[in-house]
Amino acid sequence: MFPPLSVCAGSFSASLVVSLLLPYAEAFFRMPCAGPLLLERADPIVNPGAVASHLHNIVGGNGFNYSMAYEGTQASTCSTCKAKADKSNYWVPDLYVKAKNGSFHNVGNNGATIYYLQRRDTPTEELIPFPKGFRMLAGDPMLRSSNDGKAVSFACLGGTSGETPSIPNSKCPYANGNSGLRAQIVMPSCWDGKNLDSPDHKSHVAYPSLTNNGKCPSTHPKRFITLFYEYLYDIKKFDSEWVGSQHPFVFSNGDPTGFGFHGDFVNGWDIPTLKKAIDTCNSPTGNIEACTVLDLYSNPQMDDCIVAPSIAEQTSGWLQKLPGCNPIQSGPYRAVPQPCTSVSIGAKQTFSTNVSSKGWTYLGCAYDALNDRTLPYRYATPTMTVPKCIDHCTSKGYVIAGLEYAEECWCGNTIAQGKLGAMKCTMPCAGDSSQFCGGPVKLAVYKKVSGKRRRGRRGHQRV
Repeated sequence: MFPPLSVCAGSFSASLVVSLLLPYAEAFFRMPCAGPLLLERADPIVNPGAVASHLHNIVGGNGFNYSMAYEGTQASTCSTCKAKADKSNYWVPDLYVKAKNGSFHNVGNNGATIYYLQRRDTPTEELIPFPKGFRMLAGDPMLRSSNDGKAVSFACLGGTSGETPSIPNSKCPYANGNSGLRAQIVMPSCWDGKNLDSPDHKSHVAYPSLTNNGKCPSTHPKRFITLFYEYLYDIKKFDSEWVGSQHPFVFSNGDPTGFGFHGDFVNGWDIPTLKKAIDTCNSPTGNIEACTVLDLYSNPQMDDCIVAPSIAEQTSGWLQKLPGCNPIQSGPYRAVPQPCTSVSIGAKQTFSTNVSSKGWTYLGCAYDALNDRTLPYRYATPTMTVPKCIDHCTSKGYVIAGLEYAEECWCGNTIAQGKLGAMKCTMPCAGDSSQFCGGPVKLAVYKKVSGKRRRGRRGHQRV
């Protein structure tokens, strides 16, 4: 396999050690991305303005949409990725487990790591930033056997199989603090210098002679910084679903082999800032904090960034089939697209409940902190719903109600300026999964808008 840069739990893998010994290949910076930003059948490269054939795990800026131009990326107000100047989007098919009873469940992960590798063929070769409007994809979702490509690989952390071109039949045991299945793809880094896209979304780019290193072909003489994606999945929790020595995992495009793994990229960088990072961020550790030309989001800011779904379709939890029409096709022949009843792109999902009949209205999602509570009075029940919380706060004389962590209700009469503005109040209520009751240290806040004012239980004047 090709020698990618791979870091987990702060330690270098064997492949990284090898790559660091290659000439002109040692510099890189590593972009942590929380997430996902969105799990949905969306692909503005292959299926602009339409529902995609299969689900993608998307990270990056919240300007993401079904149709995207560079200007759309710049509308992002947050990103799940660390660098504020990077409003790009990155996506891959998501990983599911097929249980012994035939149902499916998303494996789940906590985002991705995107490596920016300063791979040059000679010390003087210029690496250029991605231009405005640039996009590309790598891999082939229909592959079910090897085509001798070296862009896709998998690593079973804690295992002994090393890197493989397909999903390994290994349970990835916990070892030295590492565990999980890591899906990896290196993106093309050679460009024709003219086209921002191409009909197949691939022809305007090419791989260098060594896939992630070497010479660019004469047809694609311009050299980008090399993108390398890592998505880490905790598969050990599904050990009981193995059938003998056969793993139970399948990607959302119906691929149980991993040969059909693929990656997409839409550029949203501030171009001058990316150029400065390419030229100056050359720490051998790859820590993005050492890249002083980049302003960075905090981890809580990254974790809070989301795009609300626009398709009324279940994508997580236990499913009877993969989202869309993606039956498992094991190969070795290429997968065949399946006819599918179309679903439509609708309005973005909202995470509030209409309680106007009670004389209350939704204010928004607010930040909370364990050592500095936003609201003073707490009530909790495993049957919590939005109306139940509002009724309880009303009975105690409060005019503000906040729901948190699915089953907690917090009451008060004022909310500090600056607390509102969070996004991820997306946890279903413990008593009604169709309603949303905040999130971890996030409050879904409602306010009383009618009725006579009077003092609350704790003596605070109502607002």
